[in-house]
Amino acid sequence: MKRLGFIVNPIAGMGGRVGLKGTDGLAEEARRRGAQPTAMGKAQKGLAQLRECNSALQIITPAGKMGENEARREGFTPMVISTHGTSETSAIDTQTAARKMVQKGVDLILFAGGDGTARDIYSAIGETVPVVGIPAGVKIHSPVFAQTAERGGELARLFLSGQLHQFNLAEVLDIDEEAYRNGQVKTKLYGYLNVPIERTRMQNRKSGTPLTEKASQNSIALDICNNMEKDIVYLIGPGSTTRPIMDNLGLPCTLLGIDLVMNRQLISADASEETILKATEKRLFKIIITPIGGQGYIFGRGNHQLSHRVLDRAGKKNIIVAATQEKLLRLRGEPLLVDTGNEATDQMLRGYIRVTTGYKQEIISKVR
Repeated sequence: MKRLGFIVNPIAGMGGRVGLKGTDGLAEEARRRGAQPTAMGKAQKGLAQLRECNSALQIITPAGKMGENEARREGFTPMVISTHGTSETSAIDTQTAARKMVQKGVDLILFAGGDGTARDIYSAIGETVPVVGIPAGVKIHSPVFAQTAERGGELARLFLSGQLHQFNLAEVLDIDEEAYRNGQVKTKLYGYLNVPIERTRMQNRKSGTPLTEKASQNSIALDICNNMEKDIVYLIGPGSTTRPIMDNLGLPCTLLGIDLVMNRQLISADASEETILKATEKRLFKIIITPIGGQGYIFGRGNHQLSHRVLDRAGKKNIIVAATQEKLLRLRGEPLLVDTGNEATDQMLRGYIRVTTGYKQEIISKVR
């Protein structure tokens, strides 16, 4: 019988939709702003891919919302381990759980969280046991995560059934959240975790933007600015590709947030999901977004404010994707990706979409 360690960081991702750009140390503030937990639902989607292994699988998981609840909902009878026994969870709980799982001889650890969760697991167990991350946080820069919750579960199933044997060391990256909230990206390498070699389900590391792309980005910005319509609200997404749009409009930019513009005026900076929903109620609006470099995600990574509720209201026809040819080439032919946490919304976004690549230049790109 195979043994699977299953860890859920229940507060992961809570800071995203309310504009906090992370949840480390800010879970209470996220709750105060109305944030709802989403990590447990994503973890359950991943675990659902393992139902067929039930009779041949022993799940070892922390009590309650750190994994037990989701395991039982999917029909498993898990071995429950203790962490520290209080209602609130912390990094120490994740670290304690990972260590105990290694002691109990797990074959693989499947965890739901973000870069901070991956960092906690690395600090506890290093490279001793293979892991697969279910993306549930705000920051997902580390290439230790599957592309979606479902694909994370599929990877775990393939490994546990003996269909995957090889592993690579993948980087555990995390950023300084305080600097991130101030528009600066300071990424640090903390170590490496063992992950499956399976490029169709694992995500790539986020890549930066070389200076040679600046002219292309400005060309894209000029095209988008010239085509802005009167009395339409434009939601300008995060990233160095969209920043020149704000620069060309002469407006301040929230590099890592969502800015709302109408009639070339800033109407809301660094907006939360709730702010966006209020500003777009009974009003036409468009979303301008760029893929994450090296990964290809257009929704579900670093822009949780653009939730499925916002996207459903906008519709696919009102989404403008902007990317330089260089950024698209670095995807090596892979499609753009969506992972909103809502299957109906993801399905609406899939297919093909126009991508603005320069002044009066567009290509058609596949979305998966």
